[in-house]
Amino acid sequence: MAGQLVQVATTTITSATATVSITGIDSDDVYMVTANNVVQSSNSGTFDIRVTKGGSNDSTSNYDSANKLLIADTSFSNSTELNQNRWDTNTIGTTSVSNGNFIFYLYNFNSSSEYSFITFEESTFNFNSDHFGLTGGGVHTVASASDGLYFFNDASNQIEAGTFTLYRCIWWVNLDIYQKV
Repeated sequence: MAGQLVQVATTTITSATATVSITGIDSDDVYMVTANNVVQSSNSGTFDIRVTKGGSNDSTSNYDSANKLLIADTSFSNSTELNQNRWDTNTIGTTSVSNGNFIFYLYNFNSSSEYSFITFEESTFNFNSDHFGLTGGGVHTVASASDGLYFFNDASNQIEAGTFTLYRCIWWVNLDIYQKV
């Protein structure tokens, strides 16, 4: 199987903002969002995510998730959350040394009859320069179309920097490899 990524939208944050939205999902394809070199204005609060519906964030308590937190200097841990008003990631620090990098895959987002699913991979350095990894997934338990993601800090801190990009994943199978010789 081979494929390609088609860039749909991108935004680069160069001055403080409370939230970032990236939208443009308009097909039943799988989508990928990357968030690179994300820096927050304070060393508190987690970097959080919601789906957007019609370009607006959905703040209802319909977010479920499960993940494994990988911490470089201590033991790993598992986490589950049900009926939250967001999906959580880790705390990101305030300097370019303390930043976050994320990859999110989005499934069923364009469907009006299915739940929106997300998987995520994260590599961050917090304000103590501790290295964290997070992997897991989540579901937005509302059967309606979602058109993107909304990012914010749960302690009302600003997003100081970062590049957010939405891609459409186009997959195809090379049938030549399945032909008999």
